[in-house]
Amino acid sequence: MARSTHDLDIGPARVVKRFRSWDRGEPDREWRGLTLLQTYAPGLAPEPIERRTEDGRPAVVMSRLTGEPLGGGRLSERQLDGLAGALETLHTRVPRQQLDELPPRISSASDEVGWLRDYVGETTLTVNGVVAMAFAAGADWISSDEATRLAEPTAPKVFALADGNLANVLWDDDGCGLVDFEDSGVSDHAYEIADLVEHIESWLTGAMDADALLGRLDLDAETGRRIRTARRMFALHWLVMLLPGNPGHLRNPPGSVDRQAQRLLDLLG
Repeated sequence: MARSTHDLDIGPARVVKRFRSWDRGEPDREWRGLTLLQTYAPGLAPEPIERRTEDGRPAVVMSRLTGEPLGGGRLSERQLDGLAGALETLHTRVPRQQLDELPPRISSASDEVGWLRDYVGETTLTVNGVVAMAFAAGADWISSDEATRLAEPTAPKVFALADGNLANVLWDDDGCGLVDFEDSGVSDHAYEIADLVEHIESWLTGAMDADALLGRLDLDAETGRRIRTARRMFALHWLVMLLPGNPGHLRNPPGSVDRQAQRLLDLLG
């Protein structure tokens, strides 16, 4: 939903990613993520080729992955299988010793809970109906002990792409590859799965049924509980982003904010 942080020059075999902003260390995160995956999960992400500066802007040169972005239509059974496999690889291959040296992903659970608490505490709504009802319910929930526990770094670490947009997943007949690691870092499995299934490009467009993906993942009871908690948080996040005056309001079809409000109420119910 944010303004793009980069430009892409896509060639037949290589892609050059030129950053427009890099105050949060985006080029370092991109390069580090690609390098780690080239070492521990080759083929899952582009191969890092070169870091350089062009006209004062940092740039990362990488190989070009084959495939088309997911999300243009409803995911097939094979695509769901491929996505589940890619997520398992991403979240299990990087060793703990390497994870301990990484920073938290951008917009970590702690960051998001803190930001949402500040937002709901400072915002007076100008809407009513189901949106106002969901916002009030979300405001109560984000102050709860459940939300506080989500913000605590207690879950096992995983390496995170840190962007739930299906457009970052490329599909071809061999499976799924992943791109766009500028926000990457350490997170936990449940938080990353929730980011994906509650992203508006996943559910609002009808591209993916959350249960269809979750049923393909090997999740223990505690991870399942944490996913439910994180889904509530992400649903509130997207409701905020879709409110009038916020970045997503005019970028999505009419009625999106009402549908998102009902989504949050369903998840809180």
